[in-house]
Amino acid sequence: MTPTVVLLIVGLLYIVVFGGLSLLRREGLSFRFAVEAAILIAIITGLALLTPWQMNPILFLVLLYLVTMRVRLLVDIGNLLARRGNHRAAAATYRLARRLWPDDAGRLIVAINQGVLSSQTGRLDDAIATLKQVLAEAAGGYLGVKHECGCHYNLAVAYERKGLDAQAAIEFNAVLDTWPDSEYARRAEAALARRRKGVTRNE
Repeated sequence: MTPTVVLLIVGLLYIVVFGGLSLLRREGLSFRFAVEAAILIAIITGLALLTPWQMNPILFLVLLYLVTMRVRLLVDIGNLLARRGNHRAAAATYRLARRLWPDDAGRLIVAINQGVLSSQTGRLDDAIATLKQVLAEAAGGYLGVKHECGCHYNLAVAYERKGLDAQAAIEFNAVLDTWPDSEYARRAEAALARRRKGVTRNE
């Protein structure tokens, strides 16, 4: 088996595996992901076929991952910065991710984290508007169940911080309906339990 064929097989397997993972996450198949990966595969295998230059298959796999997953990697970096309290750098990282041509799922994931950051920094109206918009667009089928659940949960938290308890309860219950066995669901159940205790004490 020639090195060029190995690179081609690695590239095609990458598309199949990561495309399958998108389906498992209920995000649908990303046309942009497939096109970007196919273009990169064509370039690298073309160079390997027409020139003496050859690329290590492992490095090729890493390159494919960095290019096609750039938006999600930046989101992870932004989340790390936000957890460390560096909100300005986190916001800049999310903005960069949005400028790097994300697919529909990636764009919604960036928006969720921008909404969470707005909530963390006290801009509750911005957070609520952003997260509501994400949920409205999620009906298109490009948001995985994990992120949809997280969006409902963080919208509930923003409502709660704003004192909108009825709306918060609706979103906490939406978390339970979306993914009952998730960590978000456990947090939502705890929040609803606190609310029930508060109501009981007031009575």
